[in-house]
Amino acid sequence: MTQTSLSFLKGHGTENDFVIVPDPDNAVDLPATAVAKLCDRRAGIGADGVLHVVRSAAHPEAAHMADEAEWFMDYRNSDGSIAEMCGNGVRVFARYLQYVGHVEPGDLAVATRGGVKRVHLDKSGDVTVSMGRAVLPEEQVTVTVDDRTWPARNVNMGNPHAVAFVDSLDHAGKLLDPPPFSPAEVYPTGVNVEFVVDRGPRHVAMRVHERGSGETRSCGTGACAVAVAAIRRDGVDPAATGAPVTYTVDLPGGTLLITEHPDGQIDMTGPAVIVAAGEFDAAWLTETAFG
Repeated sequence: MTQTSLSFLKGHGTENDFVIVPDPDNAVDLPATAVAKLCDRRAGIGADGVLHVVRSAAHPEAAHMADEAEWFMDYRNSDGSIAEMCGNGVRVFARYLQYVGHVEPGDLAVATRGGVKRVHLDKSGDVTVSMGRAVLPEEQVTVTVDDRTWPARNVNMGNPHAVAFVDSLDHAGKLLDPPPFSPAEVYPTGVNVEFVVDRGPRHVAMRVHERGSGETRSCGTGACAVAVAAIRRDGVDPAATGAPVTYTVDLPGGTLLITEHPDGQIDMTGPAVIVAAGEFDAAWLTETAFG
């Protein structure tokens, strides 16, 4: 029997919002056009991305992680492109699993294209994700907005970032289009670009253009990349000092706490909220997704 409707939920982490599509058996076809339709804020449900919830054993990209993590976050950007990781998405994904009763508060593992992520669901409402270690490629990078160009720190959090420290967040411009970067070969598949200002000791604020989504209200991997870049800039690398360090990162949609440990592991803590649940017409998705 053909499905006439499909379930969805809507959630956000510091206002980085997602359409959640439960699909334990990986039976729902989600081509890029369908994802873009779901994320369209006028013609669809509206979101920065889609969290396709699949059992790891049922997905060819995640089956090798099934022994470590039952659930796979098949994440898509709002334009339908596939992304390696999404920090805010992992928190919302974990909150969804709790919301529907698949997991209890406490520790769990989530499979992603960026590897297995360890998550802690706090009874108070916050979610902490162990984001792994940052990779700091040596290439020198610049980013440009209008007539201004800044050096940017190249940070990889399972996905690529260019972090630029600026005098004012207004310098980032409207961020409707991807900020130009150089040299082009450093990021062959594009890059997430963060613009950062200081707010106080170990306290920064940022705006971000997310690859495939445009400017978003928050970016979890971006906040981690920003904290890593600020830690190096400020000379408090935990690997050298032997002590963990926490930075507060303000985003347009809220605040995240980013802690880097002496072994390089990075924890991200922040809220994750499920705000709605419903159904969409399967025929609308498959027959009218951009023609």
